[in-house]
Amino acid sequence: MEEYVPPTDHLSDRDFRRLGELIQNYCGIRMPPVKKTMVEGRLRRRVRALDLASLDDYCRRLFDGGELGSEMVELIDAVTTNKTEFFREIEHFRFLTAKALPHLQSQPHRPGRDRPLKIWSAACSIGAEPYTLAMVLGEHARTMRDFRFDIYATDICTDVLQKAKLGIFPEDMAREVPNDLAKRYLRRSRDRARPTVRLIPDLRQRVHFGHLNLMDPEYPMDTDMDVIFCRNALIYFDKATQNTVLSKLCRHLRPGGFLMVGHSESVLGSSLPLTHVTSAVFMRS
Repeated sequence: MEEYVPPTDHLSDRDFRRLGELIQNYCGIRMPPVKKTMVEGRLRRRVRALDLASLDDYCRRLFDGGELGSEMVELIDAVTTNKTEFFREIEHFRFLTAKALPHLQSQPHRPGRDRPLKIWSAACSIGAEPYTLAMVLGEHARTMRDFRFDIYATDICTDVLQKAKLGIFPEDMAREVPNDLAKRYLRRSRDRARPTVRLIPDLRQRVHFGHLNLMDPEYPMDTDMDVIFCRNALIYFDKATQNTVLSKLCRHLRPGGFLMVGHSESVLGSSLPLTHVTSAVFMRS
């Protein structure tokens, strides 16, 4: 077996600092020194794709060659992390069906009955979260006649959005999907050499994907969402950016609606119009 030879091409401290400032200003994601090796590895792929000689060449092209605008999307796609899985932090989905939906449907406007229930999956990555929501709400619709829902899913990364729209996933990602839901909503590929599953068309059509940067001053979303999932994205922001993003999310959540954040994220201590309900769940006041 060949001996592993570590890469010799590295970012200078100055270039890493410039990249970190650029990325944080654009999308809010912090790039502390511990992420330098990760960033180098991701950007080496861009160096190869652009047929450049080194990371130094890439940074010169980015900062001094006038190509920052055209490369920005590729840069963000390269450095963003897209860890996701079906039914991740399953307590949120249990809360949705056991507590949130009964509460919302007791309101005068009766979302799901008088109008479609509206859920937004922010930072949706390759789509496992919104498709999990589609399965959960699809099951709810089986027990409640005429129940209607729309799911909106956004992410800053254009590459993962393209994958999400296809609704195709490695078969091993479906291991967390309960068997009855997998049989009802997933279709296995015939190619057993590359086993995949695909969401059925009816479920894919319930999810509306779009590009959105949580750092944008305004979000092109409706302002009457019943539920917003923004999980495991805030941890990449500093506290001030977290509060700014949460404040904007609140503008799109109707009073009495629910915000779900990651279990390692905290909203407590902010002056936002949110009431703590249970672990990582908040209600818009």
